[in-house]
Amino acid sequence: MSVQPMIVTQQPMVVTVQSNRNYWQTNLCDCFSDCGVCFCGMFFFPCMACQVAADMNECCFCGPTVAMRAVYRTKYSIPGSICNDTCIVCCFPVCSLCQIKRDINRRKAMGIF
Repeated sequence: MSVQPMIVTQQPMVVTVQSNRNYWQTNLCDCFSDCGVCFCGMFFFPCMACQVAADMNECCFCGPTVAMRAVYRTKYSIPGSICNDTCIVCCFPVCSLCQIKRDINRRKAMGIF
């Protein structure tokens, strides 16, 4: 009986880093990441709502609604639910709209909007 030598080869391990493509680019109350958006949302809410709607090719009157948030979240496979969207839009309308606008701006910069 002959003994066969065992050959062991090691292959380099490939690590992939997941990007934030399927999550919100900023947190709900992350106003200091873009003060201009926060300022505009706070003092010119209707203008910001129309700007977000225009960015999404939607009607201007649909900007700050639950439906708009849900459509955006669904388009980019962002985890969440309609119930969650409703609570956020009803309790924090300005923060919600600003989060969407910040997300749009960041996705445009990354070339994935």
